[in-house]
Amino acid sequence: MDLGLKDKAVVVLASSKGLGKATAMRFAEEGANVMITSRDEAALKATAEEIREKTGSKVEYKVCDITKKEEITSLVSAAAETFGTIDVLVNNAGGPPAGNFDAFGDEEWEFAFQLTLLSLVRTVREVLPHMRKNGGGRIINIASSSIKQPIDGLTLSNTFRAAINGLSKSLSQELGKDGILINTIGPGRIGTDRLQELDGKIAEQRSISQEQVKEEMVKNIPLGRYGTPEEFAKTIVYLGSEANTYITGQSFLIDGGMVKAL
Repeated sequence: MDLGLKDKAVVVLASSKGLGKATAMRFAEEGANVMITSRDEAALKATAEEIREKTGSKVEYKVCDITKKEEITSLVSAAAETFGTIDVLVNNAGGPPAGNFDAFGDEEWEFAFQLTLLSLVRTVREVLPHMRKNGGGRIINIASSSIKQPIDGLTLSNTFRAAINGLSKSLSQELGKDGILINTIGPGRIGTDRLQELDGKIAEQRSISQEQVKEEMVKNIPLGRYGTPEEFAKTIVYLGSEANTYITGQSFLIDGGMVKAL
């Protein structure tokens, strides 16, 4: 299937590693021009070089702290100047700290809001003029499986990932007339550094090995394993492509069947 992504301009946030990197790689494999970003310039440079070498596509990078408004504005401006426009935005952010409600004060709540929700508001606001000028576009928001079923010990993430889902639904109603499709993807247990960190915290709290944590988690996944960033990225790229012409305002889980909630 031709996804219609050749020479399309794609911005992927938090993309020097993990889900963001796999997503950027998959878009580049389809011939898209990709702007990657994170706070780590050395990691970004290495990732950009790796994707270019493997795909032959145009890949640029820009350091960006997505908790800062001016850096988001600069990122989007740089992408539009480099590629001439922006066709696809993939919102992604590292998760806020793990913990229960009593563990957090106002400072942690404010940080989680800035990182997880307000960054998305700002990036969408910045790309809309470009997409409207093009007559359409695609926005994909990477959230968490907690949009369907809250995860124990992730109070901050549960709160703001759910807010992302609500915002996406609202925006789908407002942006449909502009030909802009927006959807939310919730990863389950996908093998990333973030997941290793969370499994490590569980292991520490329970005084068991991280491998034991993984074995217990896998028992609750019908497919019997953690997912890979590469298979996760396939759905993102489809939703961000020209092949997707009628899916908007939806939320999808990529979790191997783990979440039992409807």
